[in-house]
Amino acid sequence: MGEVQALLRRIFDEIINEGRLEAVDELFAEDYIDHGPMGDIEGRDEFKMLVTQWRRAVPDVHCSVENVVTDGQLAGWLVRTTGTHTGDGLGFPATGKPFETVSANLGRLRDGRAVEHWSEQGMLPMLTQVGVLPPPAR
Repeated sequence: MGEVQALLRRIFDEIINEGRLEAVDELFAEDYIDHGPMGDIEGRDEFKMLVTQWRRAVPDVHCSVENVVTDGQLAGWLVRTTGTHTGDGLGFPATGKPFETVSANLGRLRDGRAVEHWSEQGMLPMLTQVGVLPPPAR
């Protein structure tokens, strides 16, 4: 497994899946920025707060990294996310419903650390599956 794949797996396994926030300081640059559907997250502390918020709302969250491609400092990958929305914290009350999404991601790396990330995070399918939004009209 290459250096980029190893970094991504650690980020998702240790930080997102296991909630080990201390790994953020090791794996993320100080000037990290995440461009996501809930707005930009700037810095390590804001990222830790985002992870805490997600894990509070979806305690059984599990992300797996798939199809990593890299070219120098840029990497692209898919993330398959599963979980059950049993807690508050995402801006709406817990629904108790499970979900599964796949999201496309693009990241920039520097010196073996995450520097910048872009993703839509599968929010629309997740919100539909947990019943917060109606299914799209066909």
